[in-house]
Amino acid sequence: MRIKRTLAVTALFASLPALTACEDAKPAAADAVPTAIAGAPEAAPTSLAEAQKYVQRYASCENMGTQADDSRLPLTDLTTVGKWSVTERGVCSDRVEHGEIIFYMASDMKEFQAGYKQRVMEQIAAGKATYGLNSRVFVGKNYAVTPTGTKTALALARSDLRILTCNPTFGVPKGYKKEKALVDGCVLSDFVGSADGSGSPNFETPQEDPAAAGSEKPGQPAQGSLGLPRAGSLDELKKLVHPHTVDCTNMSTAPDAVAVKSIDYLPVVDGDPLGWGVKERAVCGEAAGERRAHNLNWLDVVRDMKTLQLKAKAAQQADLKDDGRLKATASRLLVGENIAVETNSRAIRHGLYQLQFLYLNCEPGFSAPAGYRLEKSQVEGCVLTNYEH
Repeated sequence: MRIKRTLAVTALFASLPALTACEDAKPAAADAVPTAIAGAPEAAPTSLAEAQKYVQRYASCENMGTQADDSRLPLTDLTTVGKWSVTERGVCSDRVEHGEIIFYMASDMKEFQAGYKQRVMEQIAAGKATYGLNSRVFVGKNYAVTPTGTKTALALARSDLRILTCNPTFGVPKGYKKEKALVDGCVLSDFVGSADGSGSPNFETPQEDPAAAGSEKPGQPAQGSLGLPRAGSLDELKKLVHPHTVDCTNMSTAPDAVAVKSIDYLPVVDGDPLGWGVKERAVCGEAAGERRAHNLNWLDVVRDMKTLQLKAKAAQQADLKDDGRLKATASRLLVGENIAVETNSRAIRHGLYQLQFLYLNCEPGFSAPAGYRLEKSQVEGCVLTNYEH
């Protein structure tokens, strides 16, 4: 009987689809869900029906359709047959969570991932800095699925499919699987991001509001902080943020350079940096030349963080006074323990959030959705957060 059971289990392993999208597959742990990922590439699904059968182990996936005019397909599709090596496309309905799951069979998964990365880069270049941060592109060995609902995505995250994310500001939170994608600049994980905080729980995120200890509201724990970055000098700060987040190829500490401002770039610190509690200050970008100033971002090593936050609060509230909005060209102050970066680039700010910088927000009545950091600042009426409207 033991021999029969062993043969049955072996047969089951061989019949399951290989779903890893990594270059180097690793054998599953002894207590893991049995799959044919390791050592059985021939077991990759050969049809939409086989891929659907695997997905149905984790989510409802009914009434598979393959027609291009299927009304369940999104108006703006990820890709189509003939692109990114896609050979077949289909869509099924998750009736439990009231959503759809779109399938893409791919003859070359590396080409598929490269196509998706190019799409993300094009969207970012067009001004959509957050495009792809909350990716719903789940990839397997030779197919991909894109669920329309967050709950469906959470269910699929329990499978061996992995979420492909190519937005350069994304970082996999601690506690989640992080694997190498087939193209540089992308990552595979089982973390489901969501702008409203309904995705995977971020274990790096505090769980209580600083003004409501003991409540279940999101925010900072009753005491302490999740941690902020620090640096001992401008050189250390530059190493922390350059080149992946802030381009400091051209950086200057000259007084006339750091004092520069233009119609497009308004720094937070205005006037003598010492009066703002800033010990060392530099500007990165092109302050002058053949074209007007561009790509300006300021780096600060701070000796008195409370003074900096007090003066930044006053400046922010003066800007909000007219129409309740901050000027689009006004820089936001993102702080660490003893450092700060001033930038008006949303894309750069999202990169800084991955480095644990937090934005000083002094808007009256501001609150952050679940899943975002919300910590006490050093001045009343302000909070530190990584959430933006």
